Amino acid sequence: MDFPYSVTQDVPLYLAPMAGVSESPFRQICRRYGADVVVSEFISSVGISLGIERVLAEMRFEPCERPIGIQIYGADAGIMAKAAAMVTELFEPDFVDINFGCPVKKVVKNNGGSGCLKDMTLVRGIIRAVREATRLPVTVKIRSGWDESQRDPVEIGLRCQEAGAQALTLHPRTRTQMYQGAANWDEIARLAQALTIPVIGNGDIRTPEDVVAMRNHTGCAGIMIARGSFGNPWLFAQARDLLDGGGRTKRPDPTPEERFATALDHARLALRLQGDTRKTALEFRKHFGWYTKGLPGASELRQRLFAIESMGEAEEIFSEYLFGSARSVAA
Repeated sequence: MDFPYSVTQDVPLYLAPMAGVSESPFRQICRRYGADVVVSEFISSVGISLGIERVLAEMRFEPCERPIGIQIYGADAGIMAKAAAMVTELFEPDFVDINFGCPVKKVVKNNGGSGCLKDMTLVRGIIRAVREATRLPVTVKIRSGWDESQRDPVEIGLRCQEAGAQALTLHPRTRTQMYQGAANWDEIARLAQALTIPVIGNGDIRTPEDVVAMRNHTGCAGIMIARGSFGNPWLFAQARDLLDGGGRTKRPDPTPEERFATALDHARLALRLQGDTRKTALEFRKHFGWYTKGLPGASELRQRLFAIESMGEAEEIFSEYLFGSARSVAA
């Protein structure tokens, strides 16, 4: 099935749009380790349309991140169209993605994100307006519905396709489910059968084996990885090994040294792109916590990392950890 933008793999792997995580530094790290397509954090169409610099800064990316989509959200078709036109003119990503999936209260209270799913006339109007406003491909990300009484991802997907969506990602939970319960992969399979545009599956991908399982279960055209990538960009490379090798072999898990080296590379990107400030170091603490998950003594290590005031302190903590581990092995 043809994607509306250039991808090199038969089953492309996507880094999901995640607020506070899918920033340029992490997108670059994930591309380095095998993500085929990345998507920005979801961006307010109102903020874009007003030309707010802080909002515009969230959409900047470097050439190595392509193919990249900029994801926008909002509940006013005119403002969404204006935002799409500005994204196209100012940043020229590979596609514009419309967020109809975000379950966060501050977004849905104004009918943004998954709040739009309560009104399919609004959904269709937004897609059509955005299509008319940009020369770029327009894709859509949805949930299965607002709640169980309105759960019908196939009908939602068909309406999105009819309105002009050129690819569609489904996270098969309702908005009221948030992230509770299991993602219903059967719904991804039914949607992939029903639509003629590419369907990308999303939800409960935690391991490389989950990627293969979703592909086999649903027949989806691509797979989007979200929280499973936190501190684990190697998930993309290992999943590609399994997809290309018939599910038989994958590269080994990273050693602590490899984890720390990648964490520090990620940190240096953050410093370069977001500024060498205390704020950058504080916001990066969460990434250090994710990179150290599962290591011996991880709890104590995280406590130290969560107290850092600068990136240099993190490098010292990693060095001390590795030196201590080497001494333990030698003893």
